[in-house]
Amino acid sequence: MVIIARSDDTTFGILHSRFHELWSLRLGTSLEDRPRYTPTTTFETFPFPAGLTPADTQPVGAQPSGRRAEPPPAGLAPGVAEGARLPQIPVLADPARLPHAEAIAQAAFDLNRRREAWLNPPEWVDWVITPEEEQAGFPRRPVAKPGHEANLKQRTLTNLYNTRPAWLVMAHEKLDQAVASAYGWDDYTPAMPDEDILRRLLALNRERNP
Repeated sequence: MVIIARSDDTTFGILHSRFHELWSLRLGTSLEDRPRYTPTTTFETFPFPAGLTPADTQPVGAQPSGRRAEPPPAGLAPGVAEGARLPQIPVLADPARLPHAEAIAQAAFDLNRRREAWLNPPEWVDWVITPEEEQAGFPRRPVAKPGHEANLKQRTLTNLYNTRPAWLVMAHEKLDQAVASAYGWDDYTPAMPDEDILRRLLALNRERNP
């Protein structure tokens, strides 16, 4: 398991983009016949968009107006309810990068909201928490409603991405477009070949690490 200790949707979006996926698959290692995310060769070498690198941002999300993202109402899963919370945007050293950060955060927030709604349909689950869990600061957790236990077991990210419904494809394309704009790649389209993307990322990597 690899944990990246960031709370903002902008960083989440960049790491979920097609660009980081391609970089990770090319530079990562393997475990038997499966690709393995290796932070030293993938995360640490990945050329984030200028002004949005981990060194440019702080790990605490904040809104441009200074408002913090609000937690979802009691009983709702984070990201499931429309408007339950605002996308978290990192505090930027360069305010000129804020529009790009906002666009990525919004697209990533929407992707996560849609995925969570598919994984835990409200008609199938109840969100519960014990007094002990609440006191310890744990979030609510989904529990299948009677009669939906078997159905819920099939709702996994692996199954979702194996089927790749149209809404998921469109959500990822919207996110990729926002990240491409942050790179300044105005000519980007989903049809751009993987090798062209990798060449651009490698050029950025070499430029920053001569």
